[in-house]
Amino acid sequence: MSPSATLSATLSANASASASATVTDALDSRLSVRDFLPTPVTAEQIRQVLATASRSPSGGNVQPWRIDVVAGGRLTELKALMQRRLAEVAAGDKSESSEYDIYPKELVSPHRDYRFKIGEDMYARLGIPREDKPARLRWFARNYQFFGAPMALFCSVDRRMGPPQWSDLGMFLQSVMLLLREAGLDSCAQECWAVYPKTLGEFIGIPAERMLFTGMAIGYRNPEHAINQLRSERAAVDEFSRFHGL
Repeated sequence: MSPSATLSATLSANASASASATVTDALDSRLSVRDFLPTPVTAEQIRQVLATASRSPSGGNVQPWRIDVVAGGRLTELKALMQRRLAEVAAGDKSESSEYDIYPKELVSPHRDYRFKIGEDMYARLGIPREDKPARLRWFARNYQFFGAPMALFCSVDRRMGPPQWSDLGMFLQSVMLLLREAGLDSCAQECWAVYPKTLGEFIGIPAERMLFTGMAIGYRNPEHAINQLRSERAAVDEFSRFHGL
């Protein structure tokens, strides 16, 4: 086994809800947690994470991210609201949809293959076969309960911003997720919230000039749940990189 593979295997074996000491550890132990413990996250914890994440780069230092954090009683209200909203959608309400394409209309290989495989791996862990559509829909609906997380974060952006500023949002959110790992916390980025911009926008008061980009569940992972044992595969460096003059 190569030194890099040995390092990766060691980090994977040690990945847990404990704090991450290095950026490498934070990246390797970060995953999309889909079952959280009820342990609360304090206002001080998330404020510190956001303050540090604000050092993330943005073109021209425009800092396009706008963040709303929801917890406690307001989070309970939002969960109840989404239960009602999903029931309306199941009954045929099609009045709301994302204001941007979450995935390209033509997602080509190998990216389409990556997406398909992680979905199949996830449902295999859960023991939900492809033909059991109702069970898959019930699992997906847990997104809107934040998988039991005690805190939610939402990111929105001024509609006048363009693709470069949207890339800045990604850098900010990546910083947030790594800083959460440094603090022993976990997360699950949830673009599924973009499907309900009106419902969520009204609930947290997003002004009309801003567009909802994504949500994020925040808390402590449940180490006992099978879904949190899933490690999504990554392409080898030589599959997505070219080296010039090296």
